[in-house]
Amino acid sequence: MTLSSSVSAPATPYVDAFERRIDYLRVSVTDRCNYRCAYCMGEAPVFLPKRELLTLEEIDRLASIFVTGGVRRLRLTGGEPLARRGLVDLAKSLSRHIAAGALDEITLTTNGSLLVPHAAALFDAGVRRINVSLDTLDPEVFARVTGGGRLADVLRGLDAARAVGFGIRLNAVVMAGVNAETIEDLVLFAHRRDMSVALIETMPIGRSNRDTSRRYVPLAHVREALARRWTLVDLPDRSHGPARYVRVEETGGRLGFITPMSHGFCRDCNRVRIAADGRLATCLGRSDGVDLKPLLRSTESDEALREAIAAAIARKPQGHVFDASRPDLGGIDRAMWSTGG
Repeated sequence: MTLSSSVSAPATPYVDAFERRIDYLRVSVTDRCNYRCAYCMGEAPVFLPKRELLTLEEIDRLASIFVTGGVRRLRLTGGEPLARRGLVDLAKSLSRHIAAGALDEITLTTNGSLLVPHAAALFDAGVRRINVSLDTLDPEVFARVTGGGRLADVLRGLDAARAVGFGIRLNAVVMAGVNAETIEDLVLFAHRRDMSVALIETMPIGRSNRDTSRRYVPLAHVREALARRWTLVDLPDRSHGPARYVRVEETGGRLGFITPMSHGFCRDCNRVRIAADGRLATCLGRSDGVDLKPLLRSTESDEALREAIAAAIARKPQGHVFDASRPDLGGIDRAMWSTGG
């Protein structure tokens, strides 16, 4: 595998019809995962044929075109990105844009189970921050939520990532009857290890998760419960993503709230996603977008791809259509593990 080493000249920045500058790209490098989380894949996911997945060279080319269009932050996601052979090589190649001053950072979202053999190499490749999905510290609940995953694997992965110096944020999808009553434990676990936490409302994305009404918990309720124990101080820093952060005075750590259902954050959305099959998703909560793979595989012209991307971003919707009053409605059938988090 040979990845590009060139850095293209800057192009016109990507701006949508609502004057939102798109400077954050999330790329799903695979739709495969070693877990079967109830709110994501479910028990019987249907994976794409491998020929339909973008190659690492194609991912590198697309991401580089976005960098020339003003993207400053790149997140590699999945599925489980560490299940994709060559992921470290891809990160190392893309880090040339950091060296050139065109990109601020490359980050990674992972379930953490494969971090032990990869953490040091990822750090050496230029990745400095990772998000690790971890919904519970109860091994039995963890196994049930993930479809048989072992909590111990993730805990060892977190230790390995901390040892090499990663900045780490835990992501927890809050679910009624699953982990909503144990969020305090997760926050304490993270803050005692110098990690932040982001709580996420479950969303009606994917056929296995269209009806979220049984599990949906408005995070305002969770914040109220936490505020009865701790002092929560609002922070202006959003880390360029959708989370609204507070500092927990008693622990000194950061806690984020991501509220796509109860309190939308679309007004200043700066993000688009490339799915594992090359489809550009301009809004996570909408089914529109454009398939870039045919153009990617039929032309060597980066300019043609830039024009297709710019046209899609110009059509980026003002916001998603999730309805907190009816969390069973407004969903889409797009596979979250293919689109990327």
